[in-house]
Amino acid sequence: MMIFISKYMVPKGFVGITLYPFIFLKRKALKENKVLINHEKTHLKQQLELLIIFFYLFYGIEFLIKLFKYKNAYITYKNLSFEREAYQNEKDFKYLKTRKQWAFINYL
Repeated sequence: MMIFISKYMVPKGFVGITLYPFIFLKRKALKENKVLINHEKTHLKQQLELLIIFFYLFYGIEFLIKLFKYKNAYITYKNLSFEREAYQNEKDFKYLKTRKQWAFINYL
């Protein structure tokens, strides 16, 4: 895992984004935010287990389907299986050690 600081790589309204094998953060101080880093590490695991390309395909398809349902991009984002898993477990610093493969499916 490599962490980079780039306000240009991180979309407006967000503080971090993970593009395997990198985590991009909007500001240097965010490197100290253990909850945020744990959240992004969950995305690294998800991306790796789906061979990276299938993660982005699945993410995009799920986003489009749920956008049709919720008609709001932010609500859609918060309800994506990958995000739900990461948000619900971001404060559990042991989660990634015990996480079962394909765990995001439990959050669909």
